[in-house]
Amino acid sequence: MNDLPPKPPARAERVSLWRYMRLFREDILSAQPARLYRAWMAEFRTPFFRSYMINQPSLVDEVLKARPLDFPKSDRVGEGLRPLLGNSVFLTNGAEWQRQRRIIDPAFEGGRLRDTFPAMWEAGEASVTRMADGVAPEGAQASIVEVEEEMSHAAADVIFRTLFSLPIEAEIATRVFHEFRAYQRTQPILNAAAFVPLPGWLPRGHRAETRRTAKAIRALITEMTEARMAEIKAGTAPDDLATKIMTTEDPETGERFTTQEMVDQVAIFFLAGHETSASALGWALYLLARYPEWQEKVAEEAALLPEGPDFGAMSKLRLTRDVFREALRLYPPVPMMVRETTQAETFRERAVKRGSQVVISPWHLHRQTRLWDNPDGFDPGRWETENGKQCMREAFIPFSTGARVCTGAGFAMVEGVLLLAMLVRAFRFERIEGDDPVPVAYLTVRAKDGIRLRVARR
Repeated sequence: MNDLPPKPPARAERVSLWRYMRLFREDILSAQPARLYRAWMAEFRTPFFRSYMINQPSLVDEVLKARPLDFPKSDRVGEGLRPLLGNSVFLTNGAEWQRQRRIIDPAFEGGRLRDTFPAMWEAGEASVTRMADGVAPEGAQASIVEVEEEMSHAAADVIFRTLFSLPIEAEIATRVFHEFRAYQRTQPILNAAAFVPLPGWLPRGHRAETRRTAKAIRALITEMTEARMAEIKAGTAPDDLATKIMTTEDPETGERFTTQEMVDQVAIFFLAGHETSASALGWALYLLARYPEWQEKVAEEAALLPEGPDFGAMSKLRLTRDVFREALRLYPPVPMMVRETTQAETFRERAVKRGSQVVISPWHLHRQTRLWDNPDGFDPGRWETENGKQCMREAFIPFSTGARVCTGAGFAMVEGVLLLAMLVRAFRFERIEGDDPVPVAYLTVRAKDGIRLRVARR
């Protein structure tokens, strides 16, 4: 067996613009040439704009850390996601983005992560129970399980329990989950508006199914948000993330989010928290199935978990954390981020005009051949090496970095490590020969036809 985990094929070095656009729409990852894994920077020209992929740590730091306000998020990405996300913190820039972060960030600071841990634990137990219902008893032949779908369910459950104190079995939570599943497959990372600057009055090229599911999701989130607003007013609201965010005032203006603004934020919390965690967990389970020696190490460590929620137990899951981190490196849930220049720049002695697109690709940076030892290999032990430690500081950005780092990065690392440990403690996952998943980029890095594994109870 090839020891390297699956990676999309790279395209030929030179193709026409229209061929590239067709490849891009099918899968953004396999549309890229192989040279991007070793290049520090690459330029892409179209009749409409110029795009520069930067794959050198110092350039990435310049854009994301040193001068983030000079490189706002590009509206070319926002065009595709706005029907669902509205004016959420994921899409805004400048003063509006800063205001939103001042209200949102306190919900994820310090002890709040410890406060949400019992809800994460409950979601993990529910995931184990749900998977056990479809798995043969111990000693019987292993059952085939589509784990990507199971992880979508589990990650959605975590979001509902921590955000709104609702298990996914609640009717409205189930409806939101199923609509999101439909939306995820209809919406590419970029749509036609990302290639052609369109006047504001022209249609934006969103698919009818994308518009339908986005409208349905927002209607359901509005229902949940209005109900919580009423509970807050009545003094009966639970002390969860939604209540914390909806009752936090902007320290500069004293204003809170309106219902409509909160709907925008809940949409991105669910998209970011559910989609990205489901992607990372699905790939982590596949990697452990492919490399069973690592799976057994995780199982030994997971056996140390207590029977009930104890946040302090997370410190014992160091190897599980490194496995999850390696899954994030090889299959970063958000494979590319797009920024825009607000003034003329010089990158690597090359003039970059105002209004150019700057693409930062965790997918390529995490596999940059000039930086990483064994860049395409699965090696959780790398994080204890000097090369791994240096690359973690300079070339590992699964949650972005700098001022726009994902607010829930710490939340995601606890959730992912905990659920991975709980699942491996309960089950043994085996790779199905000849049925390896093919990574493609939809909204996140997912498997083209799902991830099927043989699963048996331990």
